[in-house]
Amino acid sequence: MYLGIDIGSSSSKAAIIDRNMAIVATHVINIGTGTRGPSQVIEEVMQKANITQEEILYTVVTGYGRVTFQQANAQITEISCHAKGVSYLMKGIRTIIDIGGQDAKVIRIEADGRVKNFVMNEKCAAGTGRFLEVMARVLGCDISELSDLADSATNDIPISSVCTVFAESEVISRLASGASVEDVARGAHLSIAKRIVGMCNRVGFEADITMTGGVALNKNVVKVLSEELNMEIKAAPETQAVGAIGAAVFAYERHNKQD
Repeated sequence: MYLGIDIGSSSSKAAIIDRNMAIVATHVINIGTGTRGPSQVIEEVMQKANITQEEILYTVVTGYGRVTFQQANAQITEISCHAKGVSYLMKGIRTIIDIGGQDAKVIRIEADGRVKNFVMNEKCAAGTGRFLEVMARVLGCDISELSDLADSATNDIPISSVCTVFAESEVISRLASGASVEDVARGAHLSIAKRIVGMCNRVGFEADITMTGGVALNKNVVKVLSEELNMEIKAAPETQAVGAIGAAVFAYERHNKQD
């Protein structure tokens, strides 16, 4: 068996593949680097796969917390692991939009999954899952409810602030002026979409496009991004575990190359 671990800022993901490169198990927990999340996700994914640590031949770790994780055979960047994971799961993809808890990435890949170009936003929470968490708190709802709220919107409420802190104040002002929570939820999604479109233009995106990361679970964000890019975007299968799956594939390849 081969293990891939993706340690993010707000979640930990793990994937196990077998010697036939088939996915045996994946698991995601909502605590990330600096917590017991990495050890917990490994323990739980091995329980799902019904295997022991001794059956793991090679481990690759990726993600924000990879540099502090000492139990892996190799560390590989999340850019490469997302590209590898998407090319393993989906055929024909050339552009990946990955929106995580505290960063966003747009990655162009070759037909074989190699990274061609990428751009990353990691210095600002705007356009990330953290931005949506703040918006949900201001709107008084759970983050999982934002998609349904935005689907019920009747007006586009632009949120012009690119900074999450200023956007929070802007949303409060919009609500005080009588804007509905539905319209503001859609406005938050539009704000993310416009920021991601700018990143897509910088990297030179091309079809087909997929979306990975936790924000891809928000169907309205995927829909709004598709509208802004005028191009269909498909959420990847195992969307939160794509990086971990890519890391597991790298583990398989590296172990067998050694052999």
